[in-house]
Amino acid sequence: MNIFIMILVSLFMVGYYLMDSPSQQVAHHDTDIAITRSDLRTIAQCAAAVHNAQINGTEFTDTCVDDNEIVSEFICLDKNKKTTKCEIVRNKKPAFSYIITATAPIDAKNHNAMMELLEQYYADSGTFGIFQDKTIMSGGTSTKRTVPAQIISEMELTDGQLVYLTQYEIPDAGTVPGIVSTVDVVCPVGTAKTYRFGRWQCVSYNTKTNCGGDMIWDSDLYECVPDESRKPLCADSQTAVMVDSVWECIDPFPDKTCPNNMIARLNYNTLEWECVVDPTTNTAVKKCDNIVSGGNYGLLGTTLRVPQTSCTDCERMVTDTDSCTSYCVPDPSRVTDSRCYGGAVSECSGPTRALYFGFPNRAYVESVSDVLSVAVPIDRSHSQNRRFNCLDCGAGVIDTARSLPPYVAVCK
Repeated sequence: MNIFIMILVSLFMVGYYLMDSPSQQVAHHDTDIAITRSDLRTIAQCAAAVHNAQINGTEFTDTCVDDNEIVSEFICLDKNKKTTKCEIVRNKKPAFSYIITATAPIDAKNHNAMMELLEQYYADSGTFGIFQDKTIMSGGTSTKRTVPAQIISEMELTDGQLVYLTQYEIPDAGTVPGIVSTVDVVCPVGTAKTYRFGRWQCVSYNTKTNCGGDMIWDSDLYECVPDESRKPLCADSQTAVMVDSVWECIDPFPDKTCPNNMIARLNYNTLEWECVVDPTTNTAVKKCDNIVSGGNYGLLGTTLRVPQTSCTDCERMVTDTDSCTSYCVPDPSRVTDSRCYGGAVSECSGPTRALYFGFPNRAYVESVSDVLSVAVPIDRSHSQNRRFNCLDCGAGVIDTARSLPPYVAVCK
């Protein structure tokens, strides 16, 4: 009888061990960990997709956005760390510009697992981590990123949220970075094509213009007005007035008598009064009959106007015979002149170095026909000194498809 009871007890013990032994629970335990990691990785991937879409100016729509309460916003601060508009106002940019994406709070017991995922898959993503005590703990780095108090208030951030923060700079109005041409877009009237966040977009046209002579742009009137700071000090018998957008000292009582259809005007080279064609009664001449050393001559009896264009030693002057306007353009034949390029031209060549000209602004580029086939970069890596320069790509190489030495040089 005892032997029979012992056999029953032994069978019961063996069955209990087989059902509850650790070896039978390992598979179930590993499955729970894998499910948790998969859910956390889905949250991180969804947040990164929403953030990248915000940077590229697009929209990412997926069920994971609503399921994890993911929000993404542009927030700009002034120098006092107060919220301001994310745009250029009166030629002044915000002091700080951010793109912030945040999820719903993550369970505290999953924080370590989320940090491991960030370190494994998003180590190079910048500030992407768990928000805790006014800072973002990023995966793969030992540093913490402090979040401005105004952003915390605007986004209503709470501890445990997965937060992706990127700081950017609003591009200067009128600048076009060196880029590779992509799919072209046709913009409607009143907008201009610009390259933003990796693609071409249509934005409102910048109404600011470059004023010539002694004029300055008025952002309230949206027009060029006389610049009072350039108003000259004239003699007691003269008055400063605007003539062809330039301040001139005019004698209020000229004693020179001019024939019909002509008026008296002071020649500042000789300080004598001369008779010139009255612009109110004569149609402007569109063709230039004579072009001498860049000088523009009008009809017989008119005043010689010396152009205001001043070219450097590295440029040559060209004149548009339709408008009689002179422009300065780069002169490649002068690249060996020490006043134009101080180094040896032969040394600035090869796969990593190339010569380029320091174009000063976009209006200058538009008058140079030799570079109309390429995009001319005007940025911090390229000088605007109106001389020839050498671009050294260092460990990189020259992008031959986007470069046109000695006018344009761009690194890949």
